[in-house]
Amino acid sequence: MTQRFPIAAVCGILLLIPILRGLSQAPPAPSIDAMPATPDRGAAGIARWLRALQTRASLVMFTAHPDDEDGGMLAYEVRGQGARAALMTLTRGEGGQNVMSQDLYDALGLARTQELLIADRYMGVDQYFSSGVDYGFSKTREEALEKWGYERVLSDAVRVVRMTRPLVVMSVFMGAATDGHGNHQVAGQMAQEVFNAAGDPAKFPEQIREGLRPWSPLKVYARAPFFQATAEGMYDYAIDKFVPVRFFDYVTQKAFTQGPDTTLEIPEGLAAPAAGMTFLQIAREGLGFQKTQNGGGAVPDAAPFNSPYHRFASRVAAAAHETSFFDGIDVSIRGIATLAAGDPKFLQDGLAAIAKPAADALRDYRVDRPSAIAPLLAEGLKQTRALMSQVQSSSVAEPGKSDVLFELGVKQQQFEKALAAALEISFQSAVAAENPGGGRGAPTQTATDAAFAAARGGRGAAPTFTIAIPKQSFSVEAQLFNQSPEPLGVDGVKLEASDGKNWEIRAEGSPVREVSAGKQSLWRFSLTAPPDAALTRPYFSRPNDEQPYYDLIDARYRNLPSAPYPLAVRARVVYRGVAFDVAGVVQTNERVPGFGAIENPLLMGPAISVWVSPSAGAVPLGSKSFAFTATVHTNVIGPASGTLRLKLPAGWRATPPQFPFAFARNGEDRTVTFSVSPDIVKPAEYAITAVAEYNGQEYSEGYHLAGYPGLRPYPYYRPATYKAVGVAVNAAPGLKIGFLPGTGDDVPKALDNLGLKARILAASDLTDGDLSEYDAIILGVRAYAVRADLKAANGRLMDYVKNGGVLIVQYNLQDFDHDYGPYPFTLGNNPQKVVDENSPVTLLEPSNPAFAWPNKIAESDFKGWVEERGHGFMRSWDPHYTPLVETHDPDQDPQKGGLLLARYGKGFYIYDSFALYRQLPSGVPGAYRMLANLVSLGKNPQWK
Repeated sequence: MTQRFPIAAVCGILLLIPILRGLSQAPPAPSIDAMPATPDRGAAGIARWLRALQTRASLVMFTAHPDDEDGGMLAYEVRGQGARAALMTLTRGEGGQNVMSQDLYDALGLARTQELLIADRYMGVDQYFSSGVDYGFSKTREEALEKWGYERVLSDAVRVVRMTRPLVVMSVFMGAATDGHGNHQVAGQMAQEVFNAAGDPAKFPEQIREGLRPWSPLKVYARAPFFQATAEGMYDYAIDKFVPVRFFDYVTQKAFTQGPDTTLEIPEGLAAPAAGMTFLQIAREGLGFQKTQNGGGAVPDAAPFNSPYHRFASRVAAAAHETSFFDGIDVSIRGIATLAAGDPKFLQDGLAAIAKPAADALRDYRVDRPSAIAPLLAEGLKQTRALMSQVQSSSVAEPGKSDVLFELGVKQQQFEKALAAALEISFQSAVAAENPGGGRGAPTQTATDAAFAAARGGRGAAPTFTIAIPKQSFSVEAQLFNQSPEPLGVDGVKLEASDGKNWEIRAEGSPVREVSAGKQSLWRFSLTAPPDAALTRPYFSRPNDEQPYYDLIDARYRNLPSAPYPLAVRARVVYRGVAFDVAGVVQTNERVPGFGAIENPLLMGPAISVWVSPSAGAVPLGSKSFAFTATVHTNVIGPASGTLRLKLPAGWRATPPQFPFAFARNGEDRTVTFSVSPDIVKPAEYAITAVAEYNGQEYSEGYHLAGYPGLRPYPYYRPATYKAVGVAVNAAPGLKIGFLPGTGDDVPKALDNLGLKARILAASDLTDGDLSEYDAIILGVRAYAVRADLKAANGRLMDYVKNGGVLIVQYNLQDFDHDYGPYPFTLGNNPQKVVDENSPVTLLEPSNPAFAWPNKIAESDFKGWVEERGHGFMRSWDPHYTPLVETHDPDQDPQKGGLLLARYGKGFYIYDSFALYRQLPSGVPGAYRMLANLVSLGKNPQWK
């Protein structure tokens, strides 16, 4: 039987939007994760939902990047006070650093999105994004608004407020110089501007046409900044200067010159007893999963901690000093009646009928008998639905009617979550692991797998495939374990496809109508994906890394973290005559060394992926041939074979003309190397596209799973096209180069473009190897921050230089100081950065041999750079170092510490903070020419 299913939403709050359009009910969003986060398990999870049922408090926090959020405050409000909270993060952090993998730009944004979603689970918030891109460190609010577009970012901010309808909006940031980043300042500004804009129907009327309604929050806050006013003014971290003490109130459009006063303090250091941690500790545990920027944070000791907030405006009477964001607002369940004009009596009575079982459930809850409050929760759910029906058929006027329905819809979902938690229902679904011989391409189950499956109880136990492809047939299993003391009815279990395409889905076996107390029931579905099944991929893209915002491929998912995962299973459970849904995204299982069994959502991918990395590089002028590699990946269950060929510029040839590939099973890779012979190479850009042919279809794009082991993977797609840039570049012949990886860069590939081979150094090479065999050694970006072995072996590297070697140290931050160079230097507490990629550059010693051979370096070599000039410019240095280049952003002091050269003994020590690691993969010619000169220093005939 073929079924069509509606699109399943990604985020719980999105499912509330139908309520705004007058629908009676919105089904709960399927849980994306196989298991709840630690603070949502057991007593802690039940306590959260019981508190939520007592209040209609709600808020939205605005930030600029993942890890900006005040997590302790959010955890306190959600888990301690029962508030409904959302986090609006303007960007996905694409311009940040990455100490965990080689993902940069949009791939890094996908990884940081997944990191933030883990942190969100600990804070208990729903997540939204704007279409803005983190284009790198921003020094001014004006720059950020110029790049993003004021109307674009305000529209996203207003839309999220209209979707979530919070009583309070706020930001971590003030919208002032104390924010330390231009993107931060915009986040602070937007939180204030939506206070008025979201309620104005003339603002972004297209949102009203799509079903949203104007909404005016009642209060707006920002976290009071930590700053000191001095005779010089206040310090602006972004520009490393003191500026006049000046703040701006975007609600009243008035400036003020005194530090913002503190209206209230949030006690983040208070204990969340059911969780056994403070609210700040809960948030910091979640923050620790945001590892790309710093490798993971630490959970602080339990201690008092208060976070100060300043109120900018209030539409209700409020004191100068408050104890809560919601002072002066009736946030009780009965307070929902204030949304309707005239407060009709049926509404007041109905809300009272909802409030009583909610309060009684909180009062009567016992950790050892959670199911004892299930009847109260079922009664509350029944009363909520009855009141929703009454409101819908009533004459309550708009806009109050929709507002009341929205709040009742929130309560309905909270009752459902609380009831499922009280009944201790476990509901999970996963791709079925086939038995040996169980079907085409069925994975073989080893004895270890079988034992593991038995220990897990069957469902989702043995490893499965993790990516399905169009037209593939497979099975899905679901399990419901009733841990309550009463039987539960089951009014249907459905497998839903999110893309609305024509999936063939067939339920196997006889329908299960009841699950007895303490028993488990299993369901199995056979399905076949349609030929046009939607692939799991971002619903947004941009044409290049320079565009500072995304274009929407599918506007249905605007502002959400991602499009829906392909499949979910939903069960309609009946308890004492009251039905409610439990749902989960279909998971997969794989065994990852060092982590064990990991469950992640099933993804849909192409049968064949073709990946070219990096996406650009240099071809020296005059090259007769060069090697070109592409990686073919298969998701086909069982054998697959085809051919790979290159689409080349006119007159270019590839040897072999095409390459046959063959795979035995899904998940295999094959890296194919061609010899490309150009007709002629000019200083221009040439496109080479790898095209795989399989089963009558061509594939000319590919993906890799952004992230790192232990993080939920998400596919990053890119055309299998390589931009070959003709560059007038030479390098000393026969160089032997060593490369020690840092936090992720592709210098070895760039050296390969230059005809040079780099050997990746291991820790043993640093401690025991013969370093003298290398003409040059390059340290990866921020290597001293992530390589304890490097710090320990630093003396051997200095000896290597002293004896005639060339050591090139790419930029570092605070982990790097004067102890690691041959002579002292200082980065300072705030290492300098030059973020304007078009900032003027001056060669301080144009005749220096480092600029003269084998390539004549000129200021023109700094044209066409991307994202930035560099990070980690030295603040001061010993006279033995020669600064070679000066650059600076507007209003920044001249920065001469970006490229330092020192002779030490017979060799050369170079500190380079210019972002070669970003320029080389983008094919910037000047970066290749500089790299060639630096690695050739030891052979330079101009040095005496």
